[in-house]
Amino acid sequence: MLLFFRVAFIILRNLFRRRKDMLDASVLRLRVWPTDMDLNFHLNDGRYVSLTGLGRLDLMSRTRLLRRAIKRGWYPVVGGIVIRYRREIKAFEKFTLHSRIAGWDEKWFYFEHRFETNGTVAALAYSRGVMRNREGAVPARDVLALIGYNEPSPALPEIVSKFL
Repeated sequence: MLLFFRVAFIILRNLFRRRKDMLDASVLRLRVWPTDMDLNFHLNDGRYVSLTGLGRLDLMSRTRLLRRAIKRGWYPVVGGIVIRYRREIKAFEKFTLHSRIAGWDEKWFYFEHRFETNGTVAALAYSRGVMRNREGAVPARDVLALIGYNEPSPALPEIVSKFL
């Protein structure tokens, strides 16, 4: 349930925040709550995946992509994620989630998500996502055109081609 409130907060807050460029990073300041924990009293590994969705949501709403996509009947779908856990994030600990678009190809957008505590990387995730409509996947060039972005993709990290 707490995730729903986080989603609502991000959407409402971003209605009043300045727009971000396509390649700007999103930074969310979060805390591990009881609904995020497992029996070891740290951030549950499944919750990391859910939280990467918040990072993508923040990016899409800050670039104004989300609103424009919804008007066209498009919706975002995740097609894969890989995570490397480096250290635990303990119960009630504050952490930041840094999300950015690492690049794209003809179909997919690739995202990097960095979970940090006290400036130290606790986990690093890469995900890929696509916009869909009734007919299927919307080409990346059409998604980019929706927000007036026409620059080429940055070079993708090696991990993207290996695992996603």
